[in-house]
Amino acid sequence: MKKIAFATCVHLGLSCIEEIYRIGGSLDLLITLKDEKAKDKSGRIYLDEIANEHDIPLLKIDNINDQEVLSSLKEYQIDWLFIIGWSQIAKKDVLEAPTLGCIGMHPTLLPIGRGRAAIPWAIIKGLKETGVTMFKLDEGVDTGDIIGQGVIKLDQNTTATELYKKVDDMHIALIAKYWHDIVSNNVILTKQSSADATEWPGRKPEDGEILSSMTMDETDKLVRAVTHPYPGAYYKEKERTIRIWSAKTDENDGEIKLSDGYLIPIDYEIEGNYGR
Repeated sequence: MKKIAFATCVHLGLSCIEEIYRIGGSLDLLITLKDEKAKDKSGRIYLDEIANEHDIPLLKIDNINDQEVLSSLKEYQIDWLFIIGWSQIAKKDVLEAPTLGCIGMHPTLLPIGRGRAAIPWAIIKGLKETGVTMFKLDEGVDTGDIIGQGVIKLDQNTTATELYKKVDDMHIALIAKYWHDIVSNNVILTKQSSADATEWPGRKPEDGEILSSMTMDETDKLVRAVTHPYPGAYYKEKERTIRIWSAKTDENDGEIKLSDGYLIPIDYEIEGNYGR
Protein backbone atom coordinates (compact mmCIF):
# COMPACT_ATOMS: atom_id res chain seq x y z
CA MET A 1 0.00 0.00 0.00
CA LYS A 2 1.25 3.43 -0.94
CA LYS A 3 1.87 6.11 1.68
CA ILE A 4 -0.31 9.17 1.24
CA ALA A 5 -0.10 12.73 2.58
CA PHE A 6 -2.78 15.42 2.34
CA ALA A 7 -2.29 19.21 2.35
CA THR A 8 -5.29 21.49 2.92
CA CYS A 9 -6.51 24.43 4.99
CA VAL A 10 -10.14 24.71 3.83
CA HIS A 11 -13.36 22.83 4.53
CA LEU A 12 -13.44 21.04 1.18
CA GLY A 13 -10.09 19.41 1.95
CA LEU A 14 -11.30 18.32 5.38
CA SER A 15 -14.39 16.76 3.75
CA CYS A 16 -12.10 14.79 1.41
CA ILE A 17 -10.01 13.56 4.37
CA GLU A 18 -13.18 12.51 6.20
CA GLU A 19 -14.29 10.60 3.09
CA ILE A 20 -10.96 8.75 2.93
CA TYR A 21 -11.53 7.44 6.46
CA ARG A 22 -15.23 6.78 5.82
CA ILE A 23 -14.32 4.36 3.00
CA GLY A 24 -11.69 2.62 5.12
CA GLY A 25 -8.58 4.44 3.93
CA SER A 26 -5.89 6.13 5.98
CA LEU A 27 -3.32 8.89 5.67
CA ASP A 28 0.31 8.98 6.76
CA LEU A 29 0.79 12.75 7.06
CA LEU A 30 -1.38 15.89 7.17
CA ILE A 31 -0.07 19.31 6.17
CA THR A 32 -1.82 22.61 6.92
CA LEU A 33 -1.05 26.29 7.50
CA LYS A 34 0.14 27.53 10.88
CA ASP A 35 -2.81 28.51 13.06
CA GLU A 36 -2.25 32.27 12.79
CA LYS A 37 -2.07 32.29 8.98
CA ALA A 38 -5.08 32.98 6.72
CA LYS A 39 -7.40 33.36 9.72
CA ASP A 40 -9.84 35.41 7.64
CA LYS A 41 -9.73 33.17 4.58
CA SER A 42 -13.15 31.91 3.58
CA GLY A 43 -13.64 28.30 4.65
CA ARG A 44 -10.43 28.20 6.73
CA ILE A 45 -10.33 25.10 8.93
CA TYR A 46 -7.92 23.38 11.33
CA LEU A 47 -6.87 19.74 11.20
CA ASP A 48 -5.89 19.18 14.85
CA GLU A 49 -9.08 17.30 15.72
CA ILE A 50 -9.02 14.84 12.82
CA ALA A 51 -5.25 14.36 13.23
CA ASN A 52 -5.76 13.43 16.90
CA GLU A 53 -8.77 11.24 16.16
CA HIS A 54 -6.90 9.11 13.63
CA ASP A 55 -3.39 9.52 15.09
CA ILE A 56 -2.00 11.17 11.94
CA PRO A 57 1.19 13.28 12.12
CA LEU A 58 0.27 16.95 11.50
CA LEU A 59 2.73 19.45 10.04
CA LYS A 60 1.88 23.17 10.28
CA ILE A 61 3.73 25.36 7.81
CA ASP A 62 4.07 28.86 6.35
CA ASN A 63 4.46 27.73 2.76
CA ILE A 64 4.04 24.47 0.84
CA ASN A 65 7.54 24.95 -0.63
CA ASP A 66 9.31 25.18 2.75
CA GLN A 67 12.25 22.88 3.38
CA GLU A 68 10.42 21.24 6.30
CA VAL A 69 7.74 20.03 3.87
CA LEU A 70 10.37 18.37 1.67
CA SER A 71 12.03 16.84 4.73
CA SER A 72 8.75 15.47 6.10
CA LEU A 73 7.70 13.97 2.77
CA LYS A 74 11.04 12.18 2.69
CA GLU A 75 10.91 11.18 6.38
CA TYR A 76 7.46 9.60 6.04
CA GLN A 77 8.38 8.07 2.67
CA ILE A 78 5.31 9.61 1.02
CA ASP A 79 4.31 8.24 -2.39
CA TRP A 80 1.44 10.60 -3.22
CA LEU A 81 0.67 14.06 -1.84
CA PHE A 82 -2.84 15.47 -2.28
CA ILE A 83 -2.86 19.28 -2.49
CA ILE A 84 -6.51 20.39 -2.36
CA GLY A 85 -7.88 23.76 -1.25
CA TRP A 86 -4.44 25.38 -1.14
CA SER A 87 -3.72 28.80 -2.66
CA GLN A 88 0.10 28.56 -2.82
CA ILE A 89 1.62 27.10 -5.99
CA ALA A 90 3.74 24.01 -5.34
CA LYS A 91 7.11 24.27 -7.09
CA LYS A 92 9.17 21.56 -8.79
CA ASP A 93 10.94 20.36 -5.61
CA VAL A 94 7.64 19.67 -3.85
CA LEU A 95 6.01 18.12 -6.92
CA GLU A 96 8.91 15.68 -7.19
CA ALA A 97 9.37 14.97 -3.47
CA PRO A 98 6.73 12.20 -3.19
CA THR A 99 7.93 9.11 -5.06
CA LEU A 100 4.90 9.11 -7.38
CA GLY A 101 3.98 12.79 -7.37
CA CYS A 102 1.24 15.17 -6.26
CA ILE A 103 -2.50 15.08 -6.94
CA GLY A 104 -4.77 18.09 -7.31
CA MET A 105 -8.35 18.82 -8.35
CA HIS A 106 -9.75 21.47 -10.69
CA PRO A 107 -13.46 22.35 -11.04
CA THR A 108 -13.72 21.97 -14.82
CA LEU A 109 -13.48 19.15 -17.32
CA LEU A 110 -9.84 19.71 -18.22
CA PRO A 111 -8.34 20.69 -20.60
CA ILE A 112 -11.37 23.01 -20.84
CA GLY A 113 -11.24 25.92 -18.41
CA ARG A 114 -7.70 25.92 -17.12
CA GLY A 115 -7.08 28.88 -14.83
CA ARG A 116 -9.35 30.79 -12.50
CA ALA A 117 -12.98 31.46 -11.55
CA ALA A 118 -14.17 28.12 -12.92
CA ILE A 119 -17.62 28.19 -11.30
CA PRO A 120 -18.66 31.71 -12.43
CA TRP A 121 -17.30 31.18 -15.94
CA ALA A 122 -19.20 27.92 -16.44
CA ILE A 123 -22.46 29.82 -15.81
CA ILE A 124 -21.52 32.98 -17.72
CA LYS A 125 -20.53 30.90 -20.75
CA GLY A 126 -23.84 29.07 -20.63
CA LEU A 127 -22.23 25.62 -20.52
CA LYS A 128 -24.55 22.62 -20.46
CA GLU A 129 -22.05 20.68 -18.37
CA THR A 130 -18.88 21.16 -16.36
CA GLY A 131 -17.26 18.97 -13.73
CA VAL A 132 -14.23 18.25 -11.61
CA THR A 133 -10.92 16.79 -12.76
CA MET A 134 -8.51 14.87 -10.53
CA PHE A 135 -5.04 15.13 -12.03
CA LYS A 136 -1.34 14.76 -11.37
CA LEU A 137 0.14 18.18 -10.70
CA ASP A 138 2.97 19.44 -12.87
CA GLU A 139 4.65 22.83 -13.20
CA GLY A 140 2.01 24.16 -15.61
CA VAL A 141 -1.37 25.63 -14.69
CA ASP A 142 -3.88 22.75 -14.67
CA THR A 143 -1.88 20.94 -17.38
CA GLY A 144 -1.04 17.65 -15.65
CA ASP A 145 -2.10 14.14 -16.66
CA ILE A 146 -5.71 13.27 -15.79
CA ILE A 147 -6.55 10.55 -13.25
CA GLY A 148 -10.33 10.87 -13.47
CA GLN A 149 -13.25 13.23 -14.03
CA GLY A 150 -16.83 13.65 -12.88
CA VAL A 151 -19.46 15.48 -14.95
CA ILE A 152 -21.89 18.05 -13.49
CA LYS A 153 -24.92 19.12 -15.53
CA LEU A 154 -26.02 22.76 -15.66
CA ASP A 155 -29.27 24.35 -16.82
CA GLN A 156 -30.57 27.90 -17.34
CA ASN A 157 -31.38 28.23 -13.63
CA THR A 158 -28.13 26.96 -12.05
CA THR A 159 -26.63 29.42 -9.56
CA ALA A 160 -23.06 29.67 -8.28
CA THR A 161 -24.32 28.60 -4.85
CA GLU A 162 -25.74 25.36 -6.28
CA LEU A 163 -22.76 24.68 -8.53
CA TYR A 164 -20.30 25.32 -5.69
CA LYS A 165 -22.04 22.63 -3.61
CA LYS A 166 -22.08 20.18 -6.55
CA VAL A 167 -18.37 20.80 -7.16
CA ASP A 168 -17.61 20.09 -3.49
CA ASP A 169 -19.67 16.89 -3.62
CA MET A 170 -17.86 15.80 -6.79
CA HIS A 171 -14.45 16.26 -5.14
CA ILE A 172 -15.55 13.83 -2.43
CA ALA A 173 -17.01 11.40 -4.99
CA LEU A 174 -13.75 11.36 -6.99
CA ILE A 175 -11.72 10.68 -3.84
CA ALA A 176 -13.94 7.66 -3.14
CA LYS A 177 -13.86 6.44 -6.76
CA TYR A 178 -10.08 6.56 -7.28
CA TRP A 179 -8.74 6.01 -3.75
CA HIS A 180 -8.17 2.27 -4.19
CA ASP A 181 -6.37 2.80 -7.52
CA ILE A 182 -4.15 5.44 -5.91
CA VAL A 183 -3.11 3.39 -2.87
CA SER A 184 -2.62 0.20 -4.90
CA ASN A 185 -0.63 1.99 -7.62
CA ASN A 186 -3.15 1.22 -10.37
CA VAL A 187 -3.65 4.82 -11.48
CA ILE A 188 -4.02 5.26 -15.22
CA LEU A 189 -2.79 8.68 -16.32
CA THR A 190 -4.25 10.28 -19.46
CA LYS A 191 -2.43 13.17 -21.14
CA GLN A 192 -4.46 16.32 -21.75
CA SER A 193 -5.09 17.39 -25.33
CA SER A 194 -3.37 20.75 -25.74
CA ALA A 195 -5.36 21.29 -28.95
CA ASP A 196 -8.61 21.31 -26.93
CA ALA A 197 -7.30 23.41 -24.06
CA THR A 198 -8.91 26.71 -23.06
CA GLU A 199 -7.83 29.14 -20.34
CA TRP A 200 -10.22 31.20 -18.25
CA PRO A 201 -8.95 34.41 -16.62
CA GLY A 202 -9.38 35.45 -13.03
CA ARG A 203 -12.34 37.62 -12.08
CA LYS A 204 -12.53 40.65 -9.78
CA PRO A 205 -15.54 41.95 -7.80
CA GLU A 206 -15.91 44.84 -10.26
CA ASP A 207 -16.52 42.32 -13.05
CA GLY A 208 -19.95 41.83 -11.49
CA GLU A 209 -21.26 45.22 -12.65
CA ILE A 210 -24.54 45.15 -14.57
CA LEU A 211 -24.62 47.66 -17.45
CA SER A 212 -27.73 48.92 -19.25
CA SER A 213 -26.11 47.86 -22.54
CA MET A 214 -26.30 44.20 -21.50
CA THR A 215 -29.03 41.82 -22.65
CA MET A 216 -31.47 40.05 -20.34
CA ASP A 217 -29.66 36.77 -21.02
CA GLU A 218 -26.22 38.21 -20.21
CA THR A 219 -27.54 39.83 -17.03
CA ASP A 220 -29.37 36.73 -15.84
CA LYS A 221 -26.20 34.64 -16.28
CA LEU A 222 -24.07 37.23 -14.47
CA VAL A 223 -26.41 37.41 -11.47
CA ARG A 224 -26.49 33.61 -11.16
CA ALA A 225 -22.71 33.33 -11.71
CA VAL A 226 -21.53 35.70 -8.99
CA THR A 227 -24.13 35.17 -6.26
CA HIS A 228 -23.06 33.59 -2.94
CA PRO A 229 -20.31 32.62 -2.15
CA TYR A 230 -19.03 35.28 -4.58
CA PRO A 231 -19.31 39.09 -4.16
CA GLY A 232 -22.59 39.43 -6.08
CA ALA A 233 -23.69 41.36 -9.17
CA TYR A 234 -24.42 45.06 -8.77
CA TYR A 235 -26.00 48.00 -10.60
CA LYS A 236 -24.94 51.62 -10.06
CA GLU A 237 -27.74 54.17 -10.01
CA LYS A 238 -26.86 57.77 -9.19
CA GLU A 239 -25.52 57.78 -5.61
CA ARG A 240 -26.51 54.22 -4.75
CA THR A 241 -25.50 50.71 -5.69
CA ILE A 242 -27.94 47.81 -5.82
CA ARG A 243 -26.20 44.55 -4.84
CA ILE A 244 -28.22 41.74 -6.45
CA TRP A 245 -28.15 38.12 -5.25
CA SER A 246 -31.10 36.89 -7.31
CA ALA A 247 -33.31 38.43 -9.97
CA LYS A 248 -35.65 37.76 -12.88
CA THR A 249 -35.99 39.40 -16.27
CA ASP A 250 -39.00 40.80 -18.11
CA GLU A 251 -39.33 42.11 -21.66
CA ASN A 252 -41.78 44.89 -20.79
CA ASP A 253 -41.24 46.25 -17.29
CA GLY A 254 -38.87 46.24 -14.32
CA GLU A 255 -36.57 48.30 -12.11
CA ILE A 256 -33.38 48.15 -14.21
CA LYS A 257 -33.51 48.91 -17.95
CA LEU A 258 -31.42 46.62 -20.16
CA SER A 259 -30.80 46.63 -23.92
CA ASP A 260 -33.69 44.24 -24.67
CA GLY A 261 -35.83 44.36 -21.55
CA TYR A 262 -35.65 44.77 -17.78
CA LEU A 263 -34.11 43.22 -14.68
CA ILE A 264 -36.21 42.79 -11.55
CA PRO A 265 -34.10 42.27 -8.38
CA ILE A 266 -35.54 39.68 -5.97
CA ASP A 267 -32.89 39.29 -3.26
CA TYR A 268 -30.86 42.49 -3.07
CA GLU A 269 -29.27 45.14 -0.85
CA ILE A 270 -29.03 48.90 -1.31
CA GLU A 271 -25.58 50.39 -0.75
CA GLY A 272 -24.54 54.02 -0.68
CA ASN A 273 -26.22 57.34 0.25
CA TYR A 274 -29.33 57.84 -1.81
CA GLY A 275 -31.17 61.17 -1.73
CA ARG A 276 -28.51 63.25 0.05
